[in-house]
Amino acid sequence: MKFMIVGKSNAEVEAGALPSQELVDNMHAFNESLVKAGVLLAAEGLYPSSYGAQISYSDGRATVIDGPFAEAKELIAGFWLIQVKSRQEAVQWALRVPVPPGHEGIGLDVWQVFDPSDVPDDTMPPQVREREQALRERLGADEPSD
Repeated sequence: MKFMIVGKSNAEVEAGALPSQELVDNMHAFNESLVKAGVLLAAEGLYPSSYGAQISYSDGRATVIDGPFAEAKELIAGFWLIQVKSRQEAVQWALRVPVPPGHEGIGLDVWQVFDPSDVPDDTMPPQVREREQALRERLGADEPSD
């Protein structure tokens, strides 16, 4: 099962403040523990929302809104994509993410990633499943673990 651990932003992160060396070292150690456990698929920090854009749709038309965006607590600062055996294991990994004291505005979300293997065979036409599998193979995506 794949899960995404999403790190929420705060005003300090949105202002472009760089993390302390201690936090960088702690994050590196956390990421190393994920690698050693064989569960890390990807992990990245994100620039503040002033570097981003949002796209909204109304009446079939797209509107692009350039950042920055108002609600820092609703924004994402980074993510980890992990492959584990259960939701409980994903939550346990998320609880180990180092968060420095005094950063109460930062939070984490844990989301299960939808995978085509989650769809029962009888509800997805074979040609659609084959096309999805071929695309994943071309991208080098791993098969979900049992």
